[in-house]
Amino acid sequence: MATNYDYEDAPAAYDDANRQDLGYDPNFVPDSVKSFVVHLYRHIREKNVYEIHQMYEISFQTLSDRLFKDTPWPSVDAVAHFVDNDQVFCLLYREMWFRHLYARLSPTLKQRIDSWDNYCSLFSVVLHSAVNMQLPNQWLWDMVDEFVYQFQSFCQYRAKMKNKTEQEIALLKQYDQAWNVYGVLNYLQAFVEKSNIIQILEQEKEGLEQFTATDGYDYSGGSNVLKVLGYFSMVGLLRVHCLLGDYQTGLKCLLPIDISQQGVYTSVIGSHITTIYHYGFANLMLRRYVEAIREFNKILLYIYKTKQYHQKSPQYEQILKKNEQMYALLAICLSLCPQVKLVEETVNSQLREKYGEKMTRMQRYDDEAFAIYDELFSYACPKFITPSAPSFEEPLVNYNQDAYRLQLKLFLYEVKQQQLLSGVRTFLKVYSTISLGKLANYMEVDEPTLRTILLTYKHKTHAADSDKKITSNADVDFYIDDDMIHVVESKPTKQYGDFYLRQIVKLEGVITDMDRVKLD
Repeated sequence: MATNYDYEDAPAAYDDANRQDLGYDPNFVPDSVKSFVVHLYRHIREKNVYEIHQMYEISFQTLSDRLFKDTPWPSVDAVAHFVDNDQVFCLLYREMWFRHLYARLSPTLKQRIDSWDNYCSLFSVVLHSAVNMQLPNQWLWDMVDEFVYQFQSFCQYRAKMKNKTEQEIALLKQYDQAWNVYGVLNYLQAFVEKSNIIQILEQEKEGLEQFTATDGYDYSGGSNVLKVLGYFSMVGLLRVHCLLGDYQTGLKCLLPIDISQQGVYTSVIGSHITTIYHYGFANLMLRRYVEAIREFNKILLYIYKTKQYHQKSPQYEQILKKNEQMYALLAICLSLCPQVKLVEETVNSQLREKYGEKMTRMQRYDDEAFAIYDELFSYACPKFITPSAPSFEEPLVNYNQDAYRLQLKLFLYEVKQQQLLSGVRTFLKVYSTISLGKLANYMEVDEPTLRTILLTYKHKTHAADSDKKITSNADVDFYIDDDMIHVVESKPTKQYGDFYLRQIVKLEGVITDMDRVKLD
C-alpha cells in the first residue's frame, strides 16, 4: 500500500513554523475542493467519461491556478471521508496530487519515494482487481507519461551525488528499490501483457475487435482502464528504452501499433507527439533517416495545422517545445540524408526559416559544422539516464551527464563517418557514369581506397527496417560494372496537389473579401 504523506519529511517551506506564513494547511479543504472531489467521485462511479474529462482537464487546472499555485493540494487524508474512504479514488487523487507537486514545486526525496509507492499501489489494483471504471484517455495517458517522467526525474536527481545530505544518502540506501529500472519496465510490460492489447490489435485487423473505432472506450458497460493503460504502456516502453539508449528494443515494443494509421495514440495530442518524437529519434540513431524524415514531416505538418486548437491546453507549452525539438531533429536528418523531396512545402519553409543557415554550414563538415551538430543534438535529444544505483563511496561524484555524453559521442562519431561520404555524393551527383580510375583521381586516393569508400557509402546509406529488410536512405545510388560506376539518381515525383490546395484557399479568401465590398 502507498505510504501516507508525512509532512515531517517535507521541505522546510512546509514545516509547522512556516505553514501559517504560507497559509498552507494540508488538512484544510476549501469548499471548492470539497465540491470538486465529491463531484469527481460521483462521475467516476457513474462512468460519466465526459464530465470526468471536463473536471480533470479544466476544473483541476483552474483550482490549481486559483488556490494552489505554489502549495500542494490538501492531503488525501483530509479529503478521504468526503468519498467514503474509497481506496481506488484515494489512489487516483494522490496520483494527481503528486503530479501537481512535480509541476509546481520541487519534490523532496521522501515525496519522490512516496509517489513511487502510490504508483505501485494504484497499478497493482488495476492489474490484480476487477476495476470497473471508465477514465478519459487523457488521464490514462498522463498516468503513463508522468510515471515515466518521474522515473527519469528520479534517475537524474539520484545521479547528482555531490551535494547530497547524509539524510538523503541514508534514504537512498533504505529505499533502494524505489524507481528501480526493472520495476518501472515490469509495470509497463505487465500492463501490455495483462491487457492482451497486442492480441486485441491483431484481432482488430481481422475485423473481430472494435478498439480504435471506439478510441479504446468500452460502450458495453465494461472498463477501458486496463486496455488503454496497456496500449499507452507500449509508448511508455519506447520512451524508457530511448532514455536508456536501447533504440532497437524501444521500436520493437511499439511494433503492435501501426503508426502509419490513425489510432488511439493520436486521440491525445501529448501521446501523438511523444510517440512520433521517440520513434523518429530512435530511427535517427539507427541510421533509418528516411523513416525518421517521413514521420517528423507528418507530425510537424499536423502540429502546424492544429496547434491553435490547443492554446488553452495545459500541454500547450510542451507541444511547442517538442515541435521545436523535432524541427532540430529534422534538420539533422536532412543534413545527413538530403531527401528534401520527402518534406511537405509548408514544413520545409518553416525548417528553412529556423535552420536554413545552419543546415548550409552543416554540409561543410568542418569544426563549425560539428559544433552545430553537437548543439542541435544536445537541444533536441531526450534526457538520457543512467539507471544504475550510485556509488556511495567517498568522494561522491555527479554522473547525471554520463549517459548523454555517451550518446552524443556515438552520434558525432557517426557524423564524422558521414563526412567521408559527402565528397563521394558530390561527384556522383555530377556524373551518370564515371570510371573508378577517374573518380579516384578526382578524390586524390588510390583505387583500393576508393572501393573501400564506395562500400562504406553503400553501408552507411542502407539500414535494416523493423521487418529486417534492407532499405536505402540514399538520394544518389550506384552500381559498378567492369570498373565503371553507373549512377542511379532517384527522381522525385512532383506533388502538385499541395500547391493547388493552397491557391484554392487563397482564391476563396479573395472572393470572400470581394463579397464584403459594397459597390456604389
